[in-house]
Amino acid sequence: METPLREPTFLILTALAGEPLHGYGLIAEVDRLSEGRIALRPGTLYGALDRLTDAGLVTIDHEETVDGRLRRYYRLSGQGTTLLAAETDRMRRNVEAAAARLRTRPAPAPRLARLAQHSPRLTGGMA
Repeated sequence: METPLREPTFLILTALAGEPLHGYGLIAEVDRLSEGRIALRPGTLYGALDRLTDAGLVTIDHEETVDGRLRRYYRLSGQGTTLLAAETDRMRRNVEAAAARLRTRPAPAPRLARLAQHSPRLTGGMA
C-alpha cells in the first residue's frame, strides 16, 4: 500500500491534470484549488517539482523565454495520472465512509449537547 499524498503534492498533481503550467501558474492554481489554504512559495514548489519529476510523476512539457527569463512548463505524466486517480479514489472512499457514519450517528443526548456547548474538548476546540 502506498503512502497517501500530502495535500500540497495532491494539489500540484491536480493542477497539472488540466494543462501544462509554469511555476507561477502552478502557485496560482494550487491557491485557487485550495481556496487560499495552501500558499506555495517558489522554493517549496520547485523542490516538490524536482521530486515529482525524479519520481516520474511530472515531466517538463516545454520551455520558453519571457522577458529574458526561462519559463518551464510542467505536465502530469502517465504515471502521475494513474497515481492521482488512485489517490482521488482512496479519498473518495474515505469521504463516503465518513458521510455514511455521520448520517447514521444518533443525535447526542440532551445533557451531552448542553455540555458540548460549553466544553472545547467535546466540540473539537482542543486536542
